[in-house]
Amino acid sequence: MTRSRFRLLLAGTGVLALLAATGYRAIVSPEEARQTVEAGTGPNPVLLPPNKTFMPTVNIATPIGWQGTQAPVAASGLAVHPFATGLDHPRWLYKLPNGDILVAESNSPGTDIRTLKNRIAGLIMGKVGAGEKSPDRIILLRDTDGDGVADQRSVFLDHLYSPFGMALVGDTLYVANANALVRFPYHEGETHIDAPGEKAVDLPAGYNHHWTKNILASPDGSTLYVTIGSNSNVADNGMEVEEGRARIDRFDIASGKLTPFATGLRNPNGLGWEPATGALWTVVNERDEIGSDLVPDYITSVKQGAFYGWPYSYYGQHVDVRVQPQRPDLVASAIAPDYALGPHTASLGLAFSHDSSLPEAWRDGLFVAQHGSWNRKPKSGYRVIYIPFTDGHPAGPPREVLTGFLTADQEHVHGRPVGLALDKSGALLVADDVGNTVWRVTGAAQ
Repeated sequence: MTRSRFRLLLAGTGVLALLAATGYRAIVSPEEARQTVEAGTGPNPVLLPPNKTFMPTVNIATPIGWQGTQAPVAASGLAVHPFATGLDHPRWLYKLPNGDILVAESNSPGTDIRTLKNRIAGLIMGKVGAGEKSPDRIILLRDTDGDGVADQRSVFLDHLYSPFGMALVGDTLYVANANALVRFPYHEGETHIDAPGEKAVDLPAGYNHHWTKNILASPDGSTLYVTIGSNSNVADNGMEVEEGRARIDRFDIASGKLTPFATGLRNPNGLGWEPATGALWTVVNERDEIGSDLVPDYITSVKQGAFYGWPYSYYGQHVDVRVQPQRPDLVASAIAPDYALGPHTASLGLAFSHDSSLPEAWRDGLFVAQHGSWNRKPKSGYRVIYIPFTDGHPAGPPREVLTGFLTADQEHVHGRPVGLALDKSGALLVADDVGNTVWRVTGAAQ
């Protein structure tokens, strides 16, 4: 059998894709970026034509963890130290009023693997360190002596279901599991909750292509905003299974009703209130598999009732021809987001910096954690960035806060940043789910 016929046989049986997902790239399409990440960043990103190949680009970094005193590299004028180590896949962070930090140790609940594509996705996730069984718990971290290191930790809640977002409203702690919003009674200072949780409302579950669900309370405590990612990349399994997905919902605490707030958001994660305008902002992962240059992830203010395009279009009204049947009526109403973050950066965590104790240059903007790409060559993300704001809107190019997660040869990764929060002193905390660490960023002199 000739080499070319062998490659055709592999492609026909799907083995080519499996080899690509596990690192054998010699026979994979040479597709790679035609422009820099910076060109796909900012309020007016350059959007090149799609470059869809027979096989999607698979370019992953193998996790190797942090050894000894290794740590991310902080920007000039900043310093980074571990706040807590030895965690188990820490994904999301939440600061309680007394300064305790809650850490959701979580991973995907798994899927009903029905297709070759799902198998490939599972292999990719395992290769990048996201294939382990979910710990399904929330850890409480406490710094009792104020030295910037958590000296107490306890299992605060366990037996959850891929928990992610957390929000305290009065004396009730809400947790967003992958399948439901649940609530628990909370008493300040306690290190473990024994009371059983009560389901507040079901959330779309089943096959969870995007399982992470974040929550944010309204300033008056009457409402929770809930992020719900799509079932697939671009409605690959049909629109019926996307019902209630790819959107931000609003949960009215008094009535228990869950209603859509904004739609067409492929995979929203971080949420925050912009302090100057009071607007709700989110960070969103956009779609894959149309080349290394498309589509940029983004941050945006979220307008009630707005449609942001998914799956029919991206970045406003750029039509995605892969989605059938088309919906030109919806595309005509799609609005473009405020600010692009570069393609395939997997931007997840978000934290406004106005209450930060970092130097002045970092106190009027937005921190974003970029978990890192798998569908881009060369790789993108694997860093924490800062976008300066003026009068409530982005006002300049991003600046790197933390780098060094990815090795110089881009083949390995020490860690991957996910959730962000400010601690009681105003330092920036960064959850690193591959490095199993929560990092603490301060001014260099602090």
